[in-house]
Amino acid sequence: MNTFDFSPLFRSAIGFDHLYSKLDRATRTAQNQPSYPPYNIELIDEDSYRITMALAGFDRSEIHIQTENNVLTVTGKHKEQEQERHFLHHGIAARNFEHRFQLADHVNVTEANLVNGLLNIELIREIPEAMKPHTIAINTSSSSEKITELKEASTKVA
Repeated sequence: MNTFDFSPLFRSAIGFDHLYSKLDRATRTAQNQPSYPPYNIELIDEDSYRITMALAGFDRSEIHIQTENNVLTVTGKHKEQEQERHFLHHGIAARNFEHRFQLADHVNVTEANLVNGLLNIELIREIPEAMKPHTIAINTSSSSEKITELKEASTKVA
């Protein structure tokens, strides 16, 4: 088990305390995360992701997907069986589960599909326009020339 001590970074980094707490929470969550049901996280392209969960025996009505505060929660709860079943061999896991995924800022769920026992959750990172890089045009005349031009223009008007 690895633990990280971020205290030396607090001395020289200002305003990153929320990042350290997210890292700490992520490592604690990963250690306590159940291994059932099995899942894959796939990078589709630069800003698209897919989570695929193997949910054999679950009906669409028994699965609940929710996002809140950058946490994606997938819950599966089987309906109560009307009659008791007697297995000679019980190899298919049919237990309830709750799985949480920490999402980065601006990552949103676009859709979810349950096909052949596989739940596919599509995610996309949508960076707001204000946060995207912008190119700044460089003017060729110097600022002192512009000031002179502005002074001449104001004297002509007066």
